[in-house]
Amino acid sequence: DNGASCLSVLTDEHFFYGHLRYLAEIRQAVEIPLLRKDFIFDEYQVWEARAAGADAILLIAAMLDLPRLRELQAVAGALSLDVLLEVHDEGELEAAMETGCPLIGVNNRNLRTFVTDLGVTERLCGIIPPDRFVVAESGINTRADVLRLQAAGAGAFLVGESLMREPDIGKKLRELRGE
Repeated sequence: DNGASCLSVLTDEHFFYGHLRYLAEIRQAVEIPLLRKDFIFDEYQVWEARAAGADAILLIAAMLDLPRLRELQAVAGALSLDVLLEVHDEGELEAAMETGCPLIGVNNRNLRTFVTDLGVTERLCGIIPPDRFVVAESGINTRADVLRLQAAGAGAFLVGESLMREPDIGKKLRELRGE
């Protein structure tokens, strides 16, 4: 795990070539928490996540209406799974606040254009209540990016692409952590 506090495991097969079995295999290899990163829209997927060894699931506010977010969050809670509720704009954040979810992921990548902008986290952190924990997602490439987003109010970082492009993931992770 090279000092990571959690691992995000892609299980979506169609768009990201992930697989649910990756989650189960990684669960056997590490003890840190695992997040199932997928387009979750059905209760069955939440049960699958638990069965495969996930500790948390990602719910994307842009994909789900408020009643569905609440339903999936309730199923996750009943299974002792944490929920990282992902938002990208003020409207999605408003829905996320209504769910009461304590863990808010702010995706700096626009899922429609795939453009990243760290200003999204800076802007939304300014209106997220202090009783919520913010995870900045996407576009985090340097230690300066981490410090910038920490200053805005992010308490954790979901880093994927910049780690996966590095031949020495551990070294890059230590750089991002300032070690």
